[in-house]
Amino acid sequence: MSKQLSPPAKDPRRTPIGSGTPGPLGDSVSGHRAANGAPVVVRRTRRRKNGISAFWEAGRAVVAVPSRLTLEDEQYWVPHMVSRLEGDTRAKAAGGRRTFESDGALMRRCLDLSARYLGSRAVPASVRWVTNQNGRWGSCTHAHRTIRISHHVKGMPEWVLDYVLLHELAHLIHPNHSAQFWAELDSYALQERAKAFLEGASFASARNIQGMGSDMDDDGPGTAAPETAGGAPPGQLF
Repeated sequence: MSKQLSPPAKDPRRTPIGSGTPGPLGDSVSGHRAANGAPVVVRRTRRRKNGISAFWEAGRAVVAVPSRLTLEDEQYWVPHMVSRLEGDTRAKAAGGRRTFESDGALMRRCLDLSARYLGSRAVPASVRWVTNQNGRWGSCTHAHRTIRISHHVKGMPEWVLDYVLLHELAHLIHPNHSAQFWAELDSYALQERAKAFLEGASFASARNIQGMGSDMDDDGPGTAAPETAGGAPPGQLF
């Protein structure tokens, strides 16, 4: 007979986790199901020290948690995180776009990306938007585990922002651009596309190219956008 778990607190975020029934390491199937009827996978790993994230993997919702998260707290966190994940999915399907205007949203995105691509080995102390970074898209101070993202990245496609964040997260593991550093990014399928996007953005900005449409040519009349002054957006990652 399975052990009866005590009811979870209304909001266990206000109490320390780790006091209760230990959960199994690795992947386990939760009793909670997603809206599509598929069981939810709970992924516990000792490498994840903080934070909880949820993402889709092979059609199933996966909730990545620290190894110390108890089964009691899991009863709160699994449906909570799956609900957020499904809400994001519905918004995207309806044509909406997630925005990452706040530093807190950037931090949550970093934890999600670290769980998905870096085994939760990269956990920044802080992630923030900055407006004084005009020579680089993103930067990382390894010693303090801080990441700064240029405000010029705002409004770019989400998969480009993800690449910029992943690049800086990988620097928390490897401070240089060694072969080991680039190997950390190999699993991000849109890496080369994101690099090309950023190179194109740098090229266009350096030449004050604005208002260009998506067509290669157009026989109809058009109006050239005026040139504007100002510093060029960043063109590299560090």
